[in-house]
Parts: sequence; structure tokens; C-alpha cells
Amino acid sequence: MLRTLYIRDYAIIDELEVDFENGLNILTGETGAGKSIMIGALKLMLGERASGQMVRAGAKKAIVEGVFDKVSSPELDQFLEESEIELQPVLILRREITKTHSRGYINDSPATLTLMRKVAAQMIDLHGQHEHQSLLRIDTHLALLDGFGGLAGLRSAYEDAYGCVGDLTKQREELLSNQDSLEDLRERLAYEIDEIDAVSPKEDEEEELRKEMHRLAHAERLRGSTASLYSMLYASDDSTSDQLSIAYRELSDLARIDQTLKAACEEINQANISVSEIAATLQNYSESIESDPARLEDVHERLGALDTLKRKYGGTIQAVMAYREQIADEYATVVDYDDARKTIEQSLEEAQHTLSETALLLSAKRQEVAEQVGDSISGELASLGMTSGRFNVRIDRHEEPTGWITLKTASQQRVRYKAYRHGMDDVEFLITTNVGEALRPLVRVASGGEISRIMLAIKRVLAEAEQLSILVFDEIDIGISGSIARKVGNSMADLARHHQIIAITHLPQIAALAQAHYVVEKQVVKGRATTQIRRLGHEESLEHVAMLITGAEVTDAMRQSAKELMEIKNES
Repeated sequence: MLRTLYIRDYAIIDELEVDFENGLNILTGETGAGKSIMIGALKLMLGERASGQMVRAGAKKAIVEGVFDKVSSPELDQFLEESEIELQPVLILRREITKTHSRGYINDSPATLTLMRKVAAQMIDLHGQHEHQSLLRIDTHLALLDGFGGLAGLRSAYEDAYGCVGDLTKQREELLSNQDSLEDLRERLAYEIDEIDAVSPKEDEEEELRKEMHRLAHAERLRGSTASLYSMLYASDDSTSDQLSIAYRELSDLARIDQTLKAACEEINQANISVSEIAATLQNYSESIESDPARLEDVHERLGALDTLKRKYGGTIQAVMAYREQIADEYATVVDYDDARKTIEQSLEEAQHTLSETALLLSAKRQEVAEQVGDSISGELASLGMTSGRFNVRIDRHEEPTGWITLKTASQQRVRYKAYRHGMDDVEFLITTNVGEALRPLVRVASGGEISRIMLAIKRVLAEAEQLSILVFDEIDIGISGSIARKVGNSMADLARHHQIIAITHLPQIAALAQAHYVVEKQVVKGRATTQIRRLGHEESLEHVAMLITGAEVTDAMRQSAKELMEIKNES
């Protein structure tokens, strides 16, 4: 909802702020009071181009700001996120206009006029001129028709099928476009797979190989040194073991004399045991070491092969092994090209069959809904005084030799049709307002009061399908009076159950139905004219409705008539 509208230094407006209510908000006032200026300011907030001449004389800039609440929707939220606009509980649109330029802001973030128009287009319709009239955009007609018919589930099923056909078509195109290079790719992948498999690297083997190579390169020294150490520790005539044995016997004799030497004696004995064990280990190691030039060469070659793979395929053995798994999948696809192509084409044929069936069902449902919408809106036009008005929803489909949708004709011929993301149908609203005239596209109808009533009739019927929450009607009462005015008012009041409506009117039949009644007045403050707006209480509203009835001095009779009009509102 448009909760607050703030305008400062715009045209003859010094400063005003107005809080609007849910439902039907009515603005009345004398001609020239500034109602059209307020609509002009509102258009600026919705992204219309600005003129520096509209800045109030003596002011540096004009400001128009609207605070909206309860306008959040998945589509709008997504659009704001994509535009990097911070989401807040309320949405604030602001325009600042100087003599030379203007700036736009959405939630205090700078915004282009294009962005402001796109955001506003998802919230508000302004009727009077053709700006901001969603129903005059053909691209909205199909969504409204589907919304009225409750076809969201069927349309979603179609969109899923459409996405599936699109994905498979893309895969087939990629496969066909790569056909010429597939043989080269197959040969390259086969060579790389063979090269890696010829070595068959294993995780962690490289470290063990380097250790083995180091041992083999120093085999002679290892064998000679360990043999010498074995002799020195145990085998020679004057070995360490013999010396420890002599020391043990001598210390044992001494320990019999002095028991305090017994511990030292045991330690020498333990040392001799340790030396004997070390010597045995060295003897076994020395006997096991052999100089094996052939094995050393094999290890060198293996490490060289591993280094080659690492340089070519990732830098580490782990990267080489991961690459081997990756190209195995690619190679399988290349080798099985024909099978892959046949599989994709079969899947594509099945997906297009599903798409065609869903499109036909969706189109048939739309035809049914279109008849209901046409009859309902034609009836609504009659109730609004356009007794010769006829409304129709035209649904077309277009043949296309390569279309994704295939249908059989009555003669069992297969015809291909163009598929859109929303279905196979082009939908457009048609209307005629005079006897004997052919139906014409809604976008070509006349402007002024007629277009406003047409829009009102359409919105009255499609209220629940329409996603826009705010409707602004600028003098919808042009050219109507009497009972038709009452019917227009009743239709607006009924529409206000689903939307917030802000309407400027000169008709008492419409003003009497206001849920919130405002008067726009021109006053002279400090020698300058300025436009103000204020909300009327019940008694003031009755007085202004009476003024609209008489157009002159209000009498008690006119007050009674106004009271009766307002009581009719309360009864409804």
C-alpha cells in the first residue's frame, strides 16, 4: 500500500504530507486546486522524466517521496536483490529534482529512472493517461488470464517440460557442434589415459621409492660400515663385548667386597647385552644388503616416469590420479558419441511429446477461461454504461517448421508450433465500444473517461488475478453522470476490497463511497499560493459531497441528499 506521500517545493506545493488508507481513498477539490499537480508528482516518483521548471520558485530542489508497505512479493524481492537494493520492511521511492537534473532513490540507494519504473510497475497502476497502465501492455494479458482461471499449476507443469526440452536441445546442439573435433579429442584422451595407465601411479609410492633409491645408491658403504661395526662391537679379538665382559668380571669381584658396586656391575652387564643385540642387528643388516645396479636403475626409471606425469597432469601424484578419473568420463562420452546422440534424441523426442500434451491442455483451459473472461467483462462494461461494449480474449498460436510443439490436425497431419516459456499461446485483449464496430486490440482504444471505465471493468473482473496492489484513477468520472456514476462508484468500491485505490473525482456518487475522503485546496500563505491536502471527518465529508451535488451554495436539501448517498455506502 502507498502509506505516505510527501511532496516539497514542487510547482505550487510548498510542503505537504498525506497518509493514505487501505481501500477506497477519494480526492476532491475545486478545479485548479492542485489535484493534477499531485498526480504529476506521483508520476515522478514512478520514474517519469522531470522538468526543472516544476521546482517551486525560490527553492533549490523539489522532493517527492512515497512510503509503501505490504508490497513484498517473491518477484519484487528478487528484482530488488538482483538490483542490489537493500530489502526493508517498507519500500521508499524518492525523486529529487533541481533546475538542471534529477536523482532517484529506492530505499536510500541511488537508482536510475529505468530501475524506478520497473519497481513501480510491479506495484502501481496509474490511470488517466497511458503511463503505468499494465493492462495496456500485451505481455501482461496472458498472466492475467492464467491468474483468473487458476492455471498456475498447469502452467508450472508446462514450464518444467519447456525447461527440460530446452536443456536437452542445448545438449544435442553442443554434441553436434563438437562432432568434427571429437575424433581429435578421443585420440588425445586415449593417449593420456594410456600414458598414465602405463605407469599406474599409486598413492604414497613416491616416498618409498626415493628411500629405496637412496639405500641402493649407498649399498657398498652400508654393507662395509655395518660389517666393520659388527666386528668392532662383537667379532674381533679385542671387541667391545670382550672388554665389557672383562670389566664385568673384575667389578663382580669388587662388588663382593663392597656391595655399593653391585648396581654398577649390573649396568655393565646390561650394556654388554645391548651391545650384543646391536651387533646381531648389524650383522643381519650387513648380510642383507646387496649391491643391485639393475634394481637401482629400475627405481630411477620409475621415479622419472612419475615426475613426467606430474609435470604434465597436475604437479602431484594425487592430481595425476584425479585427472585420470576425470578424462575417463570424458573419454566414455566421446567413445559412445553415437549412443549418446541417440540417447539425447530419444529423450528429446519424449520431452517434446510431454511438452506438446501439456501445451495443448493448457491452451484448451485458456480457451475456456477466455470465454468466461470475455462474457464477464462485457457484462461489467454494460453495468458501467457501455451497453454496446464487447470484450474478447484472442488466443493465437504460430506454426514453425522447427517448433518444439507438435500437434495433429483433424486430418491427422502433424503440425509444429512455436513454443514460448509460458505456453504455445499469444494472448491479447480485444474490445469494441460501439455497435457495428469490429473488435480492436485494447492498446488502441480511446483515452480519457472511456479507457478509465474499460480499465475499471477489466480490473473488477480480474481483481484477484491482478498482482498490482495500488490503483490510481485520475478523474475516472469524465463523461458520466447519474446512475452510471453510481455504478462506477460501486464497481470501484468493490475493487477496493482487493486493492488500494486512490481516485480523483468530481462526482458525488463516487465521493460518497470513500473510505477515506481528502480535499485538495489552494491557499495563500505569506503572499504565495500553495496547495494543501487534508483528510475530512464524517461531517466535513458530507458537506463536500453536498457541494459536489449542487456545485453552488449548500442547502439542507443537498446535505440530506449527500447523507442519503453516504448511507447507501454504509448499507453496502
